[in-house]
Amino acid sequence: MLFDSTVRRELARGFGATLVVVLTIVLTMFLIRTVGQAASGAVAPQDVVLLLGYVALGHLPTMIALSLFVAVVVTLGRMYRDSEMAIWFASGVGLTRFVRPVLRTGWPVLLVVGVLTLVVWPWGNRNSLELRDRYQQRSDLSRVTPGVFQTSSDGNRVFFIERESADGVNARNVFILANQARGEAVTSARAGRLETQGDARYLVLERGQRNETHAASGEFTLSSFESYRVLAGERAVRSAEARPPRTVRTIELIRAPTPRNLAELTWRLGLLLGAANLLLMAIGLAATNPRRASNWNLLFALLAFVVYYNVINLSQAWVASGRVSMGTALVGVHGSAFAAALLLLWWRDHAAVVTLGRRAKASALSA
Repeated sequence: MLFDSTVRRELARGFGATLVVVLTIVLTMFLIRTVGQAASGAVAPQDVVLLLGYVALGHLPTMIALSLFVAVVVTLGRMYRDSEMAIWFASGVGLTRFVRPVLRTGWPVLLVVGVLTLVVWPWGNRNSLELRDRYQQRSDLSRVTPGVFQTSSDGNRVFFIERESADGVNARNVFILANQARGEAVTSARAGRLETQGDARYLVLERGQRNETHAASGEFTLSSFESYRVLAGERAVRSAEARPPRTVRTIELIRAPTPRNLAELTWRLGLLLGAANLLLMAIGLAATNPRRASNWNLLFALLAFVVYYNVINLSQAWVASGRVSMGTALVGVHGSAFAAALLLLWWRDHAAVVTLGRRAKASALSA
């Protein structure tokens, strides 16, 4: 009981501290990337915080699994360096005895990882995609800030307007610079409004003129108009069939077992199985020599984490391309990782017993 409570308390402290550090670093990176997307016009500036929350929720399972893995390696590594492990080994406690307190500490975390991966991950991706699509599907006119020159979504037009109403439908003093294959055109109008026809929306300009320069001949054309229609660059709403699998609920992936859906399901289940296997791997990878002031075990552990998660992504690509089935990918990747973790545990435990036996024999001979 004392052994279990001591190990679990140390692991809980290490997990909390590691999770705070990982969240701080990763959220800072995501914030920088999201602000950059808002600056480039990919997302709405007012949706930066909301989009950051959805992105963070989507990547939270990986961050939690990494934090738990690092916490086990660091905690047990400290016990090796402080010779606590030697005391436990001398007391008859093998390395495999650490599996139970580690799993008792980690199973609530694994449960959270499962919920986040199977439920929250598609929900966050779906809402994030809707935010991006909603902003991109807005007309060029409605995305323009009054008094500010702004490029259209396709990059071929520059707008300058004075908005007449808060809904962005009507405008006055509209200026449009369009770069086309045949030349450059400058259109100005006193007023403009948006009209919807089917899935497309048009910007109707009133009482203006259009100056067009032909690119090949350099010919200049000036024309006046009472009414002029310009396609506002609307895109059709994304259909349910066109949604990427990462936005589809897990139950829907099971009901529609297409290669892409099975690949996404393989990846989601792989994250959960990978987090569980990494707990066993961490116990074996934490072994270190107390006489060496180095953290090579932590570097090797992080390398193992990166390789394992890259293999999980590769298994998703294999299932999507039809090279292997979902069951083969799960059993092959995670079954091999589980076997490797057990083999590493056995090897470390056997090595510890042999080392203690040699030390005891050397002490008896010297006496």
